[in-house]
Amino acid sequence: MTPQAPDRPGAAGGNIFPPELAARAQRLRLLLFDVDGVLTDGTILLDAEGRESKRFSIRDGTALVWARQAGLLTGVLSARTAAATAERARQLGMAIVRQQATDKAAVFAEILAEYGLAADDVAYMGDDLMDLPVLSLAGVSAAPADAADAVRARVHFVSRLPGGGGAVREFIEGVLHAQDRWTDIAARYGLDLPTTPESSANQQTTPQSSAVQESR
Repeated sequence: MTPQAPDRPGAAGGNIFPPELAARAQRLRLLLFDVDGVLTDGTILLDAEGRESKRFSIRDGTALVWARQAGLLTGVLSARTAAATAERARQLGMAIVRQQATDKAAVFAEILAEYGLAADDVAYMGDDLMDLPVLSLAGVSAAPADAADAVRARVHFVSRLPGGGGAVREFIEGVLHAQDRWTDIAARYGLDLPTTPESSANQQTTPQSSAVQESR
């Protein structure tokens, strides 16, 4: 079932996930993302010497920093290799960077083994057919609004926003809501949201990272 997304990204409302998806998201320990078409709009820029560059969203990056500060692992799983991807992951402190993963399901299994995770502990956002093997394994599967039809039909969550244009931000906010971590983040910016006893307890036991929000 495709959940109802909020009217605008970054809204300080309630959890954007329906109960069944929120329950799945509560277990997550790793948020894993494809790169081209998810963290970017899928465009590759080449200069005259063949050097590649990509365009990433600052808002997506901020959400990835929030996820790390909340104690979640973050990472990328890409079939291509690009220096820009490695540099962006370094900037955001992403723990897992797997490029040139032509067999994504096999690399996904390696990640689970290396970090002692079950598939249900991991969310994966992808946009195209080569992502389907991992999307079918992950505890929570997600896609941008402009993902391939076959992908959008098979995932737990479809963002209303496109790849490279807020889909990652929207999804991470949903996870943080589901894990009762959003109120703490909102309070940093003066947003006064209702707090339940359960969310208060969770926030008090959540370790805080020394990382700062990405500069804008």
